[in-house]
Amino acid sequence: MADEKRLELSGRVDSANAAQVERELNAKLAGEKPVVLILDLAKLSYISSAGLRILLHLRKNAGDMRLVNVSSEVYEILEMTGFTEMMRVEKAMKTVSIEGCEEIGHGANGSVYRIDKDTVVKVYRDPDALDAIREEREKAKLALILGIPTAISYDVIRVGEGYGTVFELLNARSFSRIIATEPERLNWCIREFAELLKKIHGTVVPAGKLPDLRETVLGWVRFLLDYLPEAAGKKLTALVEAVPHDDHMIHGDYHTKNLELQNDEVLLIDMDTLSVGNPIFELGSIYNSFIGFYELDPDGIHRFQGFSFDTAKRFWRGFLSAYLGTNCEAKLREVEDKARVLGYTRLIRRNIRRGGLETEDGRALIEHWKTELLELLDRVDELSFTRDELILPAKVENLDEVQAFVGERVGEDCSPKAQMQLDLAVEEIFVNIANYAYAPGEGKAAVRVQVSEEPRRVDVTFRDRGVPYNPLEKEDPDVTALAAERKLGGLGIFLTKQLMDEVQYEYRDGQNVLTLTKRI
Repeated sequence: MADEKRLELSGRVDSANAAQVERELNAKLAGEKPVVLILDLAKLSYISSAGLRILLHLRKNAGDMRLVNVSSEVYEILEMTGFTEMMRVEKAMKTVSIEGCEEIGHGANGSVYRIDKDTVVKVYRDPDALDAIREEREKAKLALILGIPTAISYDVIRVGEGYGTVFELLNARSFSRIIATEPERLNWCIREFAELLKKIHGTVVPAGKLPDLRETVLGWVRFLLDYLPEAAGKKLTALVEAVPHDDHMIHGDYHTKNLELQNDEVLLIDMDTLSVGNPIFELGSIYNSFIGFYELDPDGIHRFQGFSFDTAKRFWRGFLSAYLGTNCEAKLREVEDKARVLGYTRLIRRNIRRGGLETEDGRALIEHWKTELLELLDRVDELSFTRDELILPAKVENLDEVQAFVGERVGEDCSPKAQMQLDLAVEEIFVNIANYAYAPGEGKAAVRVQVSEEPRRVDVTFRDRGVPYNPLEKEDPDVTALAAERKLGGLGIFLTKQLMDEVQYEYRDGQNVLTLTKRI
């Protein structure tokens, strides 16, 4: 039994010749029952119900059947009668040239070109990309159904020896083009870029509909194990494995060439990398798009995005601040460091796989990224993050940043009196952790801020992995005693208990966890 059999239908197939056409097709099959029967309809100009009955007979006798190179006119008949639901039907493809066209997008699997003022085409690098095209179109439809503004391709075409998909993007301009030609709109682009990404990351995808990016990243890590010191490789593996599964959407190739502004609507394109996972995986790739790729080649970003490396650095930091909703430098550094761990992991693997170790420039890049990665692995202890939590070294000199972060999260609605009381309590607890939790060594503290409504209150939770210590067990000082009779210490936690509406402590999962609650 043949695995695949290809036959042709040509001219007209109607009531007058259908019986003869069917006899000829059966003779060519000569009793075979192929696994896949491919009917090439490139030369078929007309088909009536009599011809459709032939297709039904052939479909029943074949294991599977595909109709290829179908003209628009014949395809309309097949679609109208439900044949496109019964079998795979592929339209005949137009051929388009991209010679002299502007490249407006560039992704992992292809590039996007504007072929006229109304139309763009994504050209795939893989010359046999039809399955990838179908997969991307399904991902784009899913994203649109889930509320993500994206362009859906309406046609598949031939571009040279490969394939492309066509989108209608009337007079659309990429964010890269806007930043390059209208620098006064940089801050607007930053805000829109961050808001759309928050919408993407806030979208829950039905289970099993998209691949899990965490598994892809673990593949990058496994590749690098032969190129990193053993301890660093183990820590990198543990960091990625510790990132919890997440069914929220990730674009996977989110940069300013893949956002288009059309008639004041921001549209996302290039959906082949759509997946699910923790947002930190996305931020690692975004860092590469603006910084990582170009750290030793600052002019490179101008060739790709059309704007300068200084603009790229401003964009990255502005975006990160808008995305996290904070100007706290400690918070921005914390998340940036986590993104860089993943960004460098990807860059090192990518360059090694592309022969980077075989050239002087390639080795210099890999060594630079490897040095940065190893330094980060010495101080990054987890990759997950939340906008409401700050993780930083437990050092007294970091108190200002902790208080600023808490104040920023609480917002302007907090009365000056309540803010002063919060500042005081935060100082007492954080300084206590800094001075005693890890002494004589050093460690980190996490500060989480959660604001609730009705009644409006703030919970500030401190976590550290220092010596187990419950400050609430400490006896309150006698505040009525004379100065000469006073014992040193204890006033800080006493003030904290007096100023807060509630103070709770527990030792959980190897951590001291202390929560301050204040109605505001």
